[in-house]
Amino acid sequence: MGTLGKIAAAASAAAMLVAAPATAATQAEVSQAESLRKLDIMLMVTSLRCRKGAFDFQADYNDFSAKRLTIMKSAYTTLKSGHVRRLGERGAKREMDKISVGMANQYGLGHPWLECDQLKQVTQDLAHNGGHAELLLAAEHLLAPARPAQFAMVD
Repeated sequence: MGTLGKIAAAASAAAMLVAAPATAATQAEVSQAESLRKLDIMLMVTSLRCRKGAFDFQADYNDFSAKRLTIMKSAYTTLKSGHVRRLGERGAKREMDKISVGMANQYGLGHPWLECDQLKQVTQDLAHNGGHAELLLAAEHLLAPARPAQFAMVD
């Protein structure tokens, strides 16, 4: 096979790979993606709320966003595709909006058990430490409506 034939064969193989459908995310993956999306929104909303006080952490949130962009974009894509599969394109858009608005309403008056100084520290830590698994664990704890027991003694 000549060079032109090899190029054509490679192009054909590449086209098949691009055309192959991506495997659908499992329900657990969609649920984890939702937790990460909610964590991101909670940090954004609370950073906006704390911006006028002594513990403004908008720059820290922006740092977190930049450093965790790949993870958060992947979570958004997984979450949206899970909703598209269940609800169709229009239903998915509504569901994504519902999540965003719900989080903004929930945290617009502040976090239920963390103050701005604590949120600033958490945001700095999340920007610089850990990966996907650690962000999921942080989401589980930080999105809880009450201080988890293991944090009860920490002030």
